[in-house]
Amino acid sequence: MPGSLSQEIAPHLPYLRRYARALAGSQKSGDAYVRACLQAMVADASAFDMSRGAKIGLYRLFHVLWNATMIAPASQDGSASIFEQTAQQRLANMTPESRQTLLLTTLEGFKLHEAAAVIGKSEEEVSGLIKDAISEIDRQTATQVLIIEDEPLISMDLADIVEGQGHRVTTVARTAAEAVKSARADKPGLVLADIQLADGSSGIDAVKEILGDFDVPVIFITSFPERLLTGERPEPTFLITKPFDPNTVKAGISQALFFNSTSSIAA
Repeated sequence: MPGSLSQEIAPHLPYLRRYARALAGSQKSGDAYVRACLQAMVADASAFDMSRGAKIGLYRLFHVLWNATMIAPASQDGSASIFEQTAQQRLANMTPESRQTLLLTTLEGFKLHEAAAVIGKSEEEVSGLIKDAISEIDRQTATQVLIIEDEPLISMDLADIVEGQGHRVTTVARTAAEAVKSARADKPGLVLADIQLADGSSGIDAVKEILGDFDVPVIFITSFPERLLTGERPEPTFLITKPFDPNTVKAGISQALFFNSTSSIAA
């Protein structure tokens, strides 16, 4: 492989390995496909199209090789975290192109036209594949949701968003005590929480108590993000600032449930 070409692709290889691992289901299998991609470039440099840049060319070549084998995600080899394993189980139920497009645009951060160039589809087709992937995620992750919010209009908006994604609202709690009582009774699969509640109680305290009983992903939705982003303790994975865009909340819900991650707030 020419030195200039090696220099062009070197910065992108760690990310291609990450992507291949997510697509294949294991580090061993993913790395094997990355090596095959590099070997193909060495054997025939003309197979590598740099007209849209080195990154797109590298991922495009990888996809040509990948699709030629029609490989399905491999069984886990123990190298993936529990969250990666959960994601893999859900990715495996998607069509291959939906899975590829979702990973390219979320994990790898490709823009719509870039993902289209990688997989050899139109932007319209890529948009459709992303929509199909998100619908499949919502179908797989349908759950019960506890909303901790004391403002009626906001709680109604959140309930509409939650139910529109196929989930069920168990309770809209206005105080920390109501939230903890509801969580213990219904054990939700997701919590949407404000931090400043009607009686002066704290959504943060409610979440700490709930997480002391069982693991559940939490999304904080608040006008006071600075109270959580202090740098003095573990910060929440999912934090949305009010006033919120409904699409941001939808994306946050899908992402939190897709990985089924647990938000932890230190005491």
